Amino acid sequence: MERLTVVPEKVAWVLVRGGRVLVTRSHGIDVFYFPGGRREPGESDAETLAREIDEELRSRVDTATMVHVGTFETRRDSDGSTEFRMICYTADHTGPLVPAHEIAELDWFGYADRARVSAVDRMVFDLLHSSGRLP
Repeated sequence: MERLTVVPEKVAWVLVRGGRVLVTRSHGIDVFYFPGGRREPGESDAETLAREIDEELRSRVDTATMVHVGTFETRRDSDGSTEFRMICYTADHTGPLVPAHEIAELDWFGYADRARVSAVDRMVFDLLHSSGRLP
């Protein structure tokens, strides 16, 4: 009998301003990552993103403006299977960006800061850089 493996997923927000991208860091962790989180049962990507950004940054994402940036996956070295999947969107927002909940801080990174983010986030940095959005 074949085992069904569930791949952990995150819905993430990619907010670029002035050649820099918004990243966050959780309490007790040194690595930065894009804000967002895991979907709750029955949630759409839009519902997940809106809820997570409200919880983490006290800001309201305009889900009508969401644009899919890409879906990025890390792979296991042992067998090449998908280890983690991140589904990324841009979207407009209203309200200030204020760290809340598990978020210790937020920052704006350029491409030169790529080494300070998670492996899957580096893939997004590379895409943004190659498209000229993150010099």
